[in-house]
Amino acid sequence: MRRRSRVLERVAHLALPLGSLLLFLLLWQALAASGAWSETLVPPPTKVWDAFVDLSTTHDGVRGYNGTTLIEHLGISLRRIVLGAGIGIAAGLVFGLLMGTVGWVRSLVEPWITFLRTLPPLAYFSLLIIWLGIDEEPKITLLAVAAFPPVAVSTTTAVAAVPTSLVEAARALGGSRWDLVRDVIVPSALPETLTGVRLAVGVAYSSLVAAELVNGLPGIGGMVKDAANYNNTPVVLVGIIAIGVSGLVIDALLLRLERTLVPWRGRA
Repeated sequence: MRRRSRVLERVAHLALPLGSLLLFLLLWQALAASGAWSETLVPPPTKVWDAFVDLSTTHDGVRGYNGTTLIEHLGISLRRIVLGAGIGIAAGLVFGLLMGTVGWVRSLVEPWITFLRTLPPLAYFSLLIIWLGIDEEPKITLLAVAAFPPVAVSTTTAVAAVPTSLVEAARALGGSRWDLVRDVIVPSALPETLTGVRLAVGVAYSSLVAAELVNGLPGIGGMVKDAANYNNTPVVLVGIIAIGVSGLVIDALLLRLERTLVPWRGRA
């Protein structure tokens, strides 16, 4: 009986998102067929699928979009996100650990992190272009700056919330400062820190199109921006869907990593 209940639960877990996707496609098709808006504004799903096929293959002597296939555009953007978000996450972990354990560092740095966290990416992207040019450097820097605050804030909060009793017990047992950090503070802070990492990757993804506004081709965000300039809505939608789906996959991988590293989270 219990096994049957688990099977039904898994079927429902898969059926609900698939059903919502089917409903969304039906509503989309109905809206496009109603004629309320032109196909330039709301293309039917079939046109978006045709654009996806064209972007993924060579058609009429044209390879993908601007000579680059969809998977190649996406791969180049993912490389930028890995580099940029990776740098931001690493810096956030270091600063978060320092701010959570050293009071004067938190007082010194936290206002600047809050300042960065409230700035939209476009607010400082032009400045990065002036400083760093139009190649890869401003794009990587923008993604790093966008990913840095969520990790720094979550790590600081998690480190500061480590139970005092655990720290005092480790000290009573003769633990050094490094032992405290390695064996008490980091394991206790890890769940919230990983949540910050997931948020940072999401922020980096939301900043992707902004990062590729200038000289973004090849790149999925640059493709979306260039297609929008020519009112090529199907290509824009394909790019948005590709960003969203790849973001879901990466978030699922990060969630799996979180469950592996902190299996005790959410359990009494």
